[in-house]
Amino acid sequence: MCGRTSCHLPREVLARACAYRDRQGHQRLPEWRDPDRYCPSYNKSPRSSNPVLLSRLHLEKDADSSERIIAPMRWGLVPYWFREADLSKLQINTSNCRSDTIMEKRSFKVPLVKGRRCVVLADGFYEWQRRQATSHRQPYFIYFPQVKPEKSEQVGAVASPEDWEKVWDNWRPLTMAGIFDCWEPPAGGDCLYSYSIITVDSCKVLNDIHNRMPAILDGEEAVSKWLDFGEVPAQEALKLIRPTENIAFHRVSSVVNSSRNNAPECVFPLHLLAGKELTVSASSQKMLQWLATKSPKKEEPRTPQKAEPDVPQWSSQFLQKSPGTPKRGSAGLLERWLKQGQEEEPVAKRPHTQ
Repeated sequence: MCGRTSCHLPREVLARACAYRDRQGHQRLPEWRDPDRYCPSYNKSPRSSNPVLLSRLHLEKDADSSERIIAPMRWGLVPYWFREADLSKLQINTSNCRSDTIMEKRSFKVPLVKGRRCVVLADGFYEWQRRQATSHRQPYFIYFPQVKPEKSEQVGAVASPEDWEKVWDNWRPLTMAGIFDCWEPPAGGDCLYSYSIITVDSCKVLNDIHNRMPAILDGEEAVSKWLDFGEVPAQEALKLIRPTENIAFHRVSSVVNSSRNNAPECVFPLHLLAGKELTVSASSQKMLQWLATKSPKKEEPRTPQKAEPDVPQWSSQFLQKSPGTPKRGSAGLLERWLKQGQEEEPVAKRPHTQ
């Protein structure tokens, strides 16, 4: 699963880190949409606004589907069929989408058919390892292996705090496969864009920490195929959804357990924190001892702080459908799914579970 991330890079740095080549082979940077809505943070949780990559064709008619937009979206997909004005009444958890059931649940299947694929950007994500015979859970920060400046060595056991700080100068963001949807408020108004992170079985190196992990797109080719819904149908794109072993991780402080704590110590290697003063919120200082022995719990929705702007609400007239209907694939879940046909929209008042 993936329930907490870090994405603290400045928007200019994040855009440069997402440089790509378009269909003509030209080097380009993704264009920001609503950049002021991006709030960098070391501790992002569901319902927050986070940057994603998507094809320009979703927002601009007649655009090249290989061109990319980077824009903040709400983490936690709001299904098209949801009919309540109050999003807190959505009784299903859509922050993650399991790869093995993505074609069985209309909340995820419909966006996938329409080509609404995106790439969720992050410095990395957090996961908690349960320790045997104790209630304590050890948090880990998980990310792409990075290259040390000057020495051209992968980041593994960082020798000093100074080494760790320098790594951020050329950080490679984690690129996670996601799907998004466009929700129209029942009373009318602008669309709300939101997304879900696709998850798979953990790779071998992470299995001792948790049995699930995000579907990570490792490399420009994988990112390009996942985003280019105009050229790559759903059947082909789904072949990219698998675990990757190209991952690095280290233990971090339990200060990350509370999403209210937004500080570099959230991602700092635990073995380098000795003697380093933690920067946490005033209310959290009294909770550190408790957090050290308790696992994180889901937080109730709360009023966003002023520092966190609203999630993007773009005009729905720019959202384009996939140019072609996915073809029938080979035997397996995909073929059975394609034979099922379109499902009816659920009744708004009827309870729905995932």
